[in-house]
Amino acid sequence: MTFSEQSATSNNNFDPYTIPDYDREFIDPDDLRQFEKALTAHETDSLVALNDWRPIYQRVRKSRGRRKKPRRSKDETREGVLYTLLKWPFLFTVFGWIVVLSFTYALTRFYIVLYKQWVSWRGKKESLRRELWKQTNYNDWLRAAQALDRHLGNQQWKEIDEYAYYDHLTISKLVNQLRTARADVERQMQTENCKPSEAPAAEELCALLEGCVKNNFAGVENPRLYSETYSGTKNLVQEYMDEVEQCIELISSNKQIRNEDKHHHFKHLDTNFGRTALCLSGGATFAYYHFGVARALLDNGVLPEIITGTSGGALVAALIATRTDEELKQLLVPALAHRIRASSEGITQWMRRWWRTGARFDTVSWARECSWFCRGSTTFREAYERTGRVLNVSCVPSDPHSPTILANHLTSPNCVIWSAVLASAAVPGILNPVVLMTKKRDGTLAPYSFGHKWKDGSLRTDIPIRALNLHFNVNFTIVSQVNPHINLFFFSSRGSVGRPVTHRRGRGWRGGFLGSAIEQYIKLDLNKWLRVLRHLELLPRPLGQDWSEIWLQKFSGTITIWPKTIPSDFYYILSDPTPERLARMLLVGQQSAFPMIQFIRNRLRIENAILKGLHRSSPAASPIQPRLGHARGPSDAMNERLDHNLPDRQPDSKDEASDSSGIDSSRDSRLQPLNGRRNRRRSTGNIFQEMRRQSAVFFDDSDLYAEDDKKVE
Repeated sequence: MTFSEQSATSNNNFDPYTIPDYDREFIDPDDLRQFEKALTAHETDSLVALNDWRPIYQRVRKSRGRRKKPRRSKDETREGVLYTLLKWPFLFTVFGWIVVLSFTYALTRFYIVLYKQWVSWRGKKESLRRELWKQTNYNDWLRAAQALDRHLGNQQWKEIDEYAYYDHLTISKLVNQLRTARADVERQMQTENCKPSEAPAAEELCALLEGCVKNNFAGVENPRLYSETYSGTKNLVQEYMDEVEQCIELISSNKQIRNEDKHHHFKHLDTNFGRTALCLSGGATFAYYHFGVARALLDNGVLPEIITGTSGGALVAALIATRTDEELKQLLVPALAHRIRASSEGITQWMRRWWRTGARFDTVSWARECSWFCRGSTTFREAYERTGRVLNVSCVPSDPHSPTILANHLTSPNCVIWSAVLASAAVPGILNPVVLMTKKRDGTLAPYSFGHKWKDGSLRTDIPIRALNLHFNVNFTIVSQVNPHINLFFFSSRGSVGRPVTHRRGRGWRGGFLGSAIEQYIKLDLNKWLRVLRHLELLPRPLGQDWSEIWLQKFSGTITIWPKTIPSDFYYILSDPTPERLARMLLVGQQSAFPMIQFIRNRLRIENAILKGLHRSSPAASPIQPRLGHARGPSDAMNERLDHNLPDRQPDSKDEASDSSGIDSSRDSRLQPLNGRRNRRRSTGNIFQEMRRQSAVFFDDSDLYAEDDKKVE
């Protein structure tokens, strides 16, 4: 039974009028006029091309007399006899070899599919596998996965502590030490005569936590630990995660420790452990699979607060970051397809536009449709203040020399989200480069960054891992990858998280050793020759763009979710989905995320416990707590939402609206309460405080600039 058939019992899932703000147009027509004016501001310049496909050729007068040969730059055109003679023969030879390798790779993958169906998946495990992928919610999926693990003998693997991919001796010893220290602290907390200044047991527990609460300590966050079974990991690893969470919560609630000491302690833990981010790739209409991935994470309370999107993924990320959890649960249903109208035009209309402008779609029309997903001209700062989520959008400058940007509430707080989403989706030939827009103090829009134009972020940085680490100390990434040219080459020879190899009961290779070896060799050889062409500067640059990064950049993360596509997705790659097609994509996206839930949950449990302790011990703590992620552990306290009733803040006046454009003066902006402090106006000192706040991740001492901050205040 398909997801659409199961959902037919509830008409609300397909009724467009049940989704929030279905008929509401958030954007002001004046904003669209300002955007259109910014797009055409430089078209009168005779040296600017009309679009990517129609460059400008300037007419030059011929000089009388002897014609001079044009001078060539050595930086742009390599000189030399051998380079001139060998460039094109070498280029065509390599391209021919790449075609042969690609054909061989396709045959190899076809052989592996046949091997899996005829050798690996047979008998009862095949029926259990079919039952696993029939489930539409995580709890039922987990029970089916545990049944498959029991049949394959994976439950016995969980009970054995030893494993080559983590230090089981250290973890086993540490679990016992944490239990002993926690028991001593609890015993001491029950003693009424204990003075607040005397807490030796708590100090010992803090020392243990500072030593072990680190990113991938002793290998406990190695994806291999979750790739041997369909559900869960080693029992020892799970015990360690549970114990660490309980110890952190115990220190957070311990009144025998000074608040200042707690704050320093949790600051250290936060710096060492890092943050988690959800990264949504590009991929045109393939990006609608992200809706299902986000729904699975949301329903199970493991949706990270830091979200980044590129191209099509930026549209999904914008929807997630501008809506509360209650709104998302009503939006992420098949009826959402009625609001996706970007490709509703006929073929004759878009063919005429492509001939006239060089683009498949109209930029202003896309801006109008995109604004609904971004709640009108909402800025990155306003989205952060409304939901507590940190939205990031990758944008590439239209010129090949400028660096890419990661727009968020720190780097570009007043940038309008829908303009960044359009820029991140401006694929040459599909959408012309666009101008980013910024919201001024009076609420009107103006061009951002001198009116420079930007294009598709997937051309260079589909997954901006470095920028996320720089701005938010992200060292654990959950990547939902749907790029069709990358998805075809995904292959986990030793299994992936929640999807072990069935050959030889998980101890073999996917498709057998020979199939995996051939697949790896061909894929690495393809990558090698592409890099050779790029480094020798032999690749042509259509539209002035280095297209090699589409293949050679990093597309995966700590956890990579690969929704399973079907051939018809390629046919509808530039078409709006019907409710039935979106229903299938929602289901597939959820099912692809189910195997990763336990791994993500274990990670976020510790991360959220640290952030809770950091907020409670902060001297500037507010009654309204920030969003702290939503991982659910064994205790009911972790299941509570801290901000489920956040108000939809709308400025009462132009002055109040203008106040939100200032730079946040707090060094911990992600923990800043969502109260009147957000309206504090800019001051000279605040700029330096913000710079220090962004660099504070590299320092353990949060009071490094305390004296200077007091002077500024």
